[in-house]
Amino acid sequence: MAVPKPPAACLIGWPAAHSRSPLIHHYWLRTLGIEGGYVIEAVPPDEFKDFIFRLSLRGFVGANVTIPHKERALALSKPDERARAVGAANTLWFADGELCSTNTDVEGFINNLDACAGGWDKCEDAVVLGAGGASRAVVFGLRERGIKRIHLVNRTMARASALADQFGASVLPVAWDTLGDLLPSAGLLVNTTSLGMKGQPPLELDVGRLPSRAVVADLVYVPLDTPLLTAARARGLKTADGLGMLLHQAVRGFELWFGRRPEVTPELRALVEADLTNT
Repeated sequence: MAVPKPPAACLIGWPAAHSRSPLIHHYWLRTLGIEGGYVIEAVPPDEFKDFIFRLSLRGFVGANVTIPHKERALALSKPDERARAVGAANTLWFADGELCSTNTDVEGFINNLDACAGGWDKCEDAVVLGAGGASRAVVFGLRERGIKRIHLVNRTMARASALADQFGASVLPVAWDTLGDLLPSAGLLVNTTSLGMKGQPPLELDVGRLPSRAVVADLVYVPLDTPLLTAARARGLKTADGLGMLLHQAVRGFELWFGRRPEVTPELRALVEADLTNT
């Protein structure tokens, strides 16, 4: 009688070697005493469809999906409401033989905020910088938590307006050059752009104009301490960083694939921080 293989999941991307996902999932497999695996699969765009359709035949119970495959993953699976709203899927699993998908960036962002700055959702006005895929996940999460007004700031107004139209009246498109006027009433400021990332231009913004109760979140995690977060902490503001979101967004996929809900611990964070610092 054949012994069943331990469950395995993978990360599909092109390129994909830079991902910290294996480090995160192997830590959880080890600490929870689960026999299972998680590997990187570098799959070029023209081979993605075939790879997805043969996912279970390749021995996988599910997958994470990263750039440039997230939109294709949505189209080739049965997406939930979050994945549809964000327009991209980053987590795949099988339910009753059907390939299902979600976008865990939403709960990764929200759960990280809850962990770092409890009570953040009492604010009425949030300011979100950027109108790309990450911004869609953030806006969806903020609307789900009942934030009254979400000011979407982008250099290209057309992109901000298109995103606002998709999400409804609570999302307000704003021109980048009027950002300073929004800061005094912002209870939450979120950077979803690449500004401040290693090798990118800095984010020019005066955190001194934010109220003392404001929370500042930055989705960038290289460097860990972006100039925005450093300036916010110097003012005594609560902050939530990109690494925290990365760790929290991995929780749901692990639970779907391996049947146990893992925890984001200080030990795990220290492990990934050390890996980021050494590269």
